[in-house]
Amino acid sequence: MASIAKTIPTLAHIGTAMIDVVSFVVFSLLDVLDVVLCFVYRVADFFVESEWKPCYCSSPREAITTNGGGILVSGQGESKIVRMMSSSKVQMEDVSDTLYVRASRVSEVSNSAVRRLNSNNNRNHAGHNHKKKIGSPGARSSFVVNSTVVEMLHGRMVGQKSQPIPRWSDCDCQLCNSWSSSSSKTLYVKSAGGKGGKAREDVVFIHGFISSSAFWTETLFPNFSEEASSMYRFFAVDLLGFGRSPKPAESLYTLKEHVDMIEKSVLEPHKVKSFHIVAHSLGCILALALAVRHPNSIKSLTLLAPPYFPVPEGEEATQYVMRRVAPRRVWPLIAFGASMACWYEHVSRTICLLICKNHRLWEFLIKLITRNRLRTYLVEGFCCHTHNAAWHTLHNIICGTAGKLDAYLDAVRDRLKCEINVFHGEDDEVIPVECTHNVKKRLRRANVKVMKREDHITIVVGRQKEFARELEEIWRKSRG
Repeated sequence: MASIAKTIPTLAHIGTAMIDVVSFVVFSLLDVLDVVLCFVYRVADFFVESEWKPCYCSSPREAITTNGGGILVSGQGESKIVRMMSSSKVQMEDVSDTLYVRASRVSEVSNSAVRRLNSNNNRNHAGHNHKKKIGSPGARSSFVVNSTVVEMLHGRMVGQKSQPIPRWSDCDCQLCNSWSSSSSKTLYVKSAGGKGGKAREDVVFIHGFISSSAFWTETLFPNFSEEASSMYRFFAVDLLGFGRSPKPAESLYTLKEHVDMIEKSVLEPHKVKSFHIVAHSLGCILALALAVRHPNSIKSLTLLAPPYFPVPEGEEATQYVMRRVAPRRVWPLIAFGASMACWYEHVSRTICLLICKNHRLWEFLIKLITRNRLRTYLVEGFCCHTHNAAWHTLHNIICGTAGKLDAYLDAVRDRLKCEINVFHGEDDEVIPVECTHNVKKRLRRANVKVMKREDHITIVVGRQKEFARELEEIWRKSRG
């Protein structure tokens, strides 16, 4: 028995080492493939659409905020000023640097070794080092920005002609593009409840990454009790860029844009004054931002699998979270998929081209193979988006808000008086359960429930009746 106990850890170390080696080789090859695909898509975009599509492979440039409210961007001997005077414009700080600062696997390993070496040297000379103060009150701030971000922002501000809808590599079906023929450019909202005009309260449901409102409407909506359906109005949105909602090619899909659209599409037209929020995964970040904007209007806040990774001191927030969400490992498979989606702009565009553009074929094949036993609304939610929307949302929301979530959680703790509930699946491999425990450390009064043998999806799907009752109880308690 003793020999077996010693053998198991040894085999585990060998397995981990093998995965590390295979991961290094695979992702080094993907680094090369992404460069090749960059050239391929530039040529394809030019021949099909008669223009180059900007990408994030270009070198970053130095940008300096000017006293006049503009941004002076300089690089390779040229300079230009991008004015950002209107509050409706995207702010540069809303754009995550992970869009354009993604080291290759080889350079990442090299830099990691250098950092460890420097760390050892710094500890040996801690008493002799000091940091220089940079900047001064009133000085112009300097930061690095990618030329693609500048081009997209500048194009929006000067009224540059938008790109064709849909683009050649996006799906052209009616489901994905119904918004383009509508005069209203608001989000797709599925509403229910409020039977007999007796609704007294409202509930806003926000789905997660590469999903849709069907995550709620096909699970929870049919399972709410008659009493709840008459007492509450339910609103489930397709987020900007997903499902049946608009998918503007010129959007950067920042936190502000997403939250603005929820307000414009739900709160304002439906005259929602106070409301409950139920959010899943990436939607939890939007829910926190929405709650901070309307602290006196929130009646209860329910978060499912919130992606909250506290950033260690000395780490760059956006880069740290990107490495946690997408660790560039081939195993488990969910980590491999997340890594391809997050680190490789053109590889992920190819995946969207194969899956999203042809989602009707995949849905047909899945129905045929499973004999309609698989819940195809999940497939629809997974496939109905553009690469542009998924790529920017992933980076600007998951990674880009990494440095803001502490402040959001503190604001929720200090300014919201409502009940806060957090649910998480014990077997969740997409967002580890430690994220919910991290939220609990920040929000001591939050009620946390970890669901045994449930994962990122089955926390709702498969137990929708039970979860519907749990939500009704949460809302009932909020009424006092």
